[in-house]
Amino acid sequence: MQTIQQRFDCTIEVNRSKFIAYLIPYKESEGVLKKLKEQHPKASHIVYALRYINKFDQIVENSTDNGEPKGCAGVPVLNVLRGNHLVDSAVYIVRYFGGIKLGTGGMARAYASAAKHVIDIASVVRYEEEDTYLFSTSYKDIDKTQYRLKQHNLSIIQRDFGSEDVTWKISGSKEKIQQFIQVNKAYR
Repeated sequence: MQTIQQRFDCTIEVNRSKFIAYLIPYKESEGVLKKLKEQHPKASHIVYALRYINKFDQIVENSTDNGEPKGCAGVPVLNVLRGNHLVDSAVYIVRYFGGIKLGTGGMARAYASAAKHVIDIASVVRYEEEDTYLFSTSYKDIDKTQYRLKQHNLSIIQRDFGSEDVTWKISGSKEKIQQFIQVNKAYR
């Protein structure tokens, strides 16, 4: 499985209709549809498809045709995400109608092509399951701990400053957390 870590966009034109495709990490997708509607008030349709992994390690998928004929817009975009094994990703496509009807097959090909183009320009990385880890350190080890977390590309979710020590909650891939624990035996 693969994923992305930043946003990408591209524009294609099919029979004078303009398709603007956005590939977005799923965790950043909340509110995107509303923003796109504000940015593109004259757009004919805004279609999306998304895939993410829930807390039960299941792939959840969703798509919408947003007024296009049923199954001609969202599903082809979702199929492109599936075909590229992308998870924790969402594709939004803004369509400006160019005056020439594409037909259901032409429309499905156009939306799939827009999704494919934006994925082709994206920097895709291997998906790594995120995990969290809890540990404590003394106050004198705060700077050293922050440095080591940065070295292992781990994120600090929360720090609680107790009366005698600091409790850390970090997140990152299971593999990186295990490496951090092995190298820094004091954090077990």
